[in-house]
Amino acid sequence: MKYFSLLAGALLALPAGRALGQATATTPAFFDTHVARPATKLPLFEVKNPDKTLSPYTGMTRRHWQDAARYLLGGAFSYVHKLDDPMQFPKQPGKSYPRSESQVPTEKLEGLCRTLFMAAPLLKEEPGLTLNGVGVADYYRHQLTQLVNPASPSYIKPRAKDGGPSQNLVEFGGLAVALFAAPEVLWDPLPQATKDQLAATMLSYGDGPTVQQNWRYFNVFVLSFFDSRGYKVNKPLLEEYARKQLTHYRGQGWYHDAPFYDYYSMWAFQMYGKLWTHYYARAHYPDIAAQLTSNFNDLRASYPYMFARDGSMIMYGRSIGYRFAAAVPFPLMGLEPEADTNFGWMRRIASGTLLQFLQNPDFLQDNVPNLGFYGEFDPAVQGYSCRGSMYWLSKVFLGLLTPADSPFWTAPENEGTWATPALASGKVLNNYLPGPNILLTDYANIGASEIRAWCHFKAIGAGEPFRASENYNRLSYNSAFPWQADGPNGEVAMNYVFKNKQNKWEALRLFTFKKFESGVYYRDAELETNPNVKLHLADMPLPNGILRVDQSVGTEPVAARLGHYALPNLTGTIRRSTRKVGGHEVQLIDNGTYQLALVNLSGWDQLETLDTKGLNPVKPTSTLLNASAQFTPGPRLYATLMLWKKSGQKWTKTELSPVRRLTPAPDGSVAVEMADGTRRQIKY
Repeated sequence: MKYFSLLAGALLALPAGRALGQATATTPAFFDTHVARPATKLPLFEVKNPDKTLSPYTGMTRRHWQDAARYLLGGAFSYVHKLDDPMQFPKQPGKSYPRSESQVPTEKLEGLCRTLFMAAPLLKEEPGLTLNGVGVADYYRHQLTQLVNPASPSYIKPRAKDGGPSQNLVEFGGLAVALFAAPEVLWDPLPQATKDQLAATMLSYGDGPTVQQNWRYFNVFVLSFFDSRGYKVNKPLLEEYARKQLTHYRGQGWYHDAPFYDYYSMWAFQMYGKLWTHYYARAHYPDIAAQLTSNFNDLRASYPYMFARDGSMIMYGRSIGYRFAAAVPFPLMGLEPEADTNFGWMRRIASGTLLQFLQNPDFLQDNVPNLGFYGEFDPAVQGYSCRGSMYWLSKVFLGLLTPADSPFWTAPENEGTWATPALASGKVLNNYLPGPNILLTDYANIGASEIRAWCHFKAIGAGEPFRASENYNRLSYNSAFPWQADGPNGEVAMNYVFKNKQNKWEALRLFTFKKFESGVYYRDAELETNPNVKLHLADMPLPNGILRVDQSVGTEPVAARLGHYALPNLTGTIRRSTRKVGGHEVQLIDNGTYQLALVNLSGWDQLETLDTKGLNPVKPTSTLLNASAQFTPGPRLYATLMLWKKSGQKWTKTELSPVRRLTPAPDGSVAVEMADGTRRQIKY
């Protein structure tokens, strides 16, 4: 738990003696920075003159990626009218910071350094770029001088000798990436005195303590950049941190971010490792660079399957507001291309991920990305984020550092495995990754992807309770059905909740992976507040959904609920219906895009269709399907079919009853006979 408490204290640069999120008698309920909103609103992003020959699915080429970067950077620059204006944006109500005046300099630093992820590649090819009447290169160089100017409101104090890791370290690590990428524009023109001051300030953070996870890369980049510029740096610490990053690797392209597997494996470990190798490590630490390169190349066999057929990404894990930064490994595959890479598929995924958000009308508010997934959605926000934090998503544009003649940009788009017999109509494809014990599943009929991954984190007394929240504790996460927050009355999507001894509904979050065998993903689970509530869980992906064959093995009676995925209300009406198929109750909902069906196969007392407000990341209102029961002590089977299909297609009896019979055995196993005659044995 040491890592977590350290991170909780490090996420923001706060005055000495004040813990993250700690309130004082003088702290207002809502601290507003009163940033004026721009007079004009950005239109929805448009792919102008799409190239349907090179990119038949998205129309996007490298030029369109540059257009997208200018579009988003232009939104940020709608707040900049002169060189002194900070990269600061309107605060949204909710959990985000700043929560006091002392946090404002770090807020500005985030906006400055993270927008550079898209500005640096643009400036490298267009040094004279102007936005909102302001020279972009002039602006960033001026702002760098203000970081070390004690008279400036943007001044960042050097780390105190006894100071710990802070958000400033994170941002300076990102700044070092931009300086490596475009030194001729951002660094070389600076006065020597400014360079020396920046080196002193940034190294005060880089040559210091860190958090023992992806954070080490922030130190590594700061130390490496200034070493490359002839400054004296702590080389032993640089090497120590770099080598320790290798210990987080678990195989199949995934790093363990102490303790989770999430997008930090990709937009941090893999991205930083690739760029550090490219700019520095290959020349200075060739053995580390070789291992990082091998780990990066492993991505090709697994990571593409985490994206939908159209490139849509799954809403999964913390910091989900960083969105399409998750796609940055794909263009970076073209930096030093491997010959056996399907670059046309990689670009189709990455461009599709970009368009998933850029063409969503809720993505931007006040010309900058919302704190949420599409629109504003506070349940998905962590307290270490401010509005400028969202520009971590700009990391995808570091892919523009990949040369224009790279096969990532020149290969014609294709749909990869989606266009092969492995994902022909009616097929479901499982990719099990034995290193991280992750299961990636792709569903041909709706073109969706799904992930099941590690979650075993206690919320009680946790410094970072979001690690035990809906960000991680869902039974699975699907690209077509973004996760929904739990409701106060037991409303739950894709998890179990139980009425605990405090008379509150509590979600499962302590899962223990057991095995993946014969197409079934096995976990055990127990309730954090009452270990006498236990379950054996078995998930079997099917062509049109999931067969759940779960066994309650608790020793106390408890009220339980299980939820299917939720559907947002897109058109004002969600149609409901009820059927009886093969003696089993079925409830169905349809939002005009997708249909969901929940089938009670065994154990559940009743099925319910519930309308909810404020719990869904896509729209304010939504509908979900729940099963409920009073669990009794001793082994008992609770089985459901969680099915889906696209709207406008009729459900057949065969689709709603793919299971003919479930037969429990005395040893606790369950024989599953499918309607097509195939048999499976569930062995917990």
